[in-house]
Amino acid sequence: MALVNPIKFMKLAQERGVGIAAFNVHNMETIQAVLQGASEENAPVIIQTTPGTLKHAGIHNIAAMVKAEAKLYDIPVALHVDHCSSYETIIKCIQSGYTSVMIDSAELPYEENVKMVQKVVELAHFAGVAVEAEIGRIGGVEDDMFINEADAAFTIPSEAKDFSESTGIDSLAIAIGTAHGMYKGEPKLDFNRLSEIREVVQDIPLVLHGASGVPDESIKEALKRGIVKINIATELKLPMAEAIKEAFAKNPNESDPRNYMGAARLAVKEVVKEKIRLCNSSGLAKECK
Repeated sequence: MALVNPIKFMKLAQERGVGIAAFNVHNMETIQAVLQGASEENAPVIIQTTPGTLKHAGIHNIAAMVKAEAKLYDIPVALHVDHCSSYETIIKCIQSGYTSVMIDSAELPYEENVKMVQKVVELAHFAGVAVEAEIGRIGGVEDDMFINEADAAFTIPSEAKDFSESTGIDSLAIAIGTAHGMYKGEPKLDFNRLSEIREVVQDIPLVLHGASGVPDESIKEALKRGIVKINIATELKLPMAEAIKEAFAKNPNESDPRNYMGAARLAVKEVVKEKIRLCNSSGLAKECK
């Protein structure tokens, strides 16, 4: 299928009380793994790229690969740029065929954040593209961005309501205790805060960043309380790296990237399928047609 704006299937997931898995990709093999896994689960899926990945691979290359691969499968696929603070990069992504963008200006003072998001919403909606934004700061490392615990701030429900209504965004990323990267201990999510946010922001899908390493039961509880989109990044990179290491451990003289990258693709695909089943969205693609 051609790439689609994800809001329709995200709102369907919200109605069903299930989640949409969104996976950060970096190259051809991870793109293929995500789409193969989602197709085997018959689930809609969001493919994401950070600005760092776009700098590494090129916006045009990523967009071309995702569009070409998506045509091979009969499931809804959206292409999303994650945590992008550059208005110019967002323009380039939309021009290249991205169907969803995240403007990350949460480090700005509140009123300036609102104005920046409004600017992106006006542009993106004109092009039929969905917009995600963040209120509160999610700690950890994403690309070369580091937010320490002292600077991370939980989302305030009243601000979430005002922010959503003022900006016209399509989905809202909230901070309830997750962090980018893997956790040293078990993360403690503020589920009561999540429920309060869901109560005042009823129509907009909520997004959980930093879901890699969060226990399955916590993910299920977050979905139950109103999270719709679950972002997965690190939990794809780790099995990919391990599969490559294992390939070279078995054959130190290996020189064919089709072998070690093929093994990496299989490892990533299995995680993709596990996360889609955790979100309980297997089979949801048939309802999107």
